[in-house]
Amino acid sequence: MRHELAQLIVRDLKDPRLSGIVSVTMVETTNDLKKARVSVSVMGSPQVQEAAMRGITSASGYMRHELSKRLSLRYVPDISFVLDHSLDQAEHMYQILDGLALDPSPSDVLPGSERVSGGGQ
Repeated sequence: MRHELAQLIVRDLKDPRLSGIVSVTMVETTNDLKKARVSVSVMGSPQVQEAAMRGITSASGYMRHELSKRLSLRYVPDISFVLDHSLDQAEHMYQILDGLALDPSPSDVLPGSERVSGGGQ
């Protein structure tokens, strides 16, 4: 289902609000397959993300209809979409890690150890 939804969003939807990079990161369904919660990641500013989510949500009926043709399920679930912020959080963590100094400052050198400089004799 995740693969088919991703295909529908990326290839079939022609909504101009889907200008950012959109990916389906996870699909959770209830045990009876009556409902599906689809996590979607959208690269871009918060405005781009909001617009993309409105476009995806407005096409949920179309996507459900298409899923009924593409998947052999007895019942096609009601689909709800949520914005997945995990990629934004990962990017933020990478920025924090990139900001850390890789070369220890003199106060970071352990007592009794020598700091080796590049001009060695």
